[in-house]
Amino acid sequence: MVNVSGKSETPRRAVARGVMQISQQLVNLLQQGGLKKGDAFSVAKVAGILAAKRTGELIPMCHPLGLDHVSVDLTLDAAAGRVYLEASASTRARTGVEMEALTALSIAALTFYDMVKAVDKGVVIQKLGLYQKEGGKSGLYQNPAFEWSALQQ
Repeated sequence: MVNVSGKSETPRRAVARGVMQISQQLVNLLQQGGLKKGDAFSVAKVAGILAAKRTGELIPMCHPLGLDHVSVDLTLDAAAGRVYLEASASTRARTGVEMEALTALSIAALTFYDMVKAVDKGVVIQKLGLYQKEGGKSGLYQNPAFEWSALQQ
């Protein structure tokens, strides 16, 4: 791991975003609440939050962080046959929380896939990545490729 002992603790926040392409059959089933495994959105959200809290155990060179807040949101766009995902993490630390936000997002997407694969094995997890980070020496970073308008194209 990188030695961060010389850095000051500052507020840190990161937001990761992504999109999944799903079939119309799955859209219909999600709208009707008919999945045999249960609510894919709720289960994926909880899985993402749990994963963020364990990022330091999963990513070998990642510092374990005490997180102040983690959120995971999944939104169905029925007309486009897509699910939009966003995960955010925040803390006060010597290093950033990008990996926690990205881990939450990735595990939420994988959990959603696990919940729906019996209906739609063709779900495509697309464009998972860091949208924004703030805090520390580098300040604010935003990736325009992960603006909602860019992900909707």
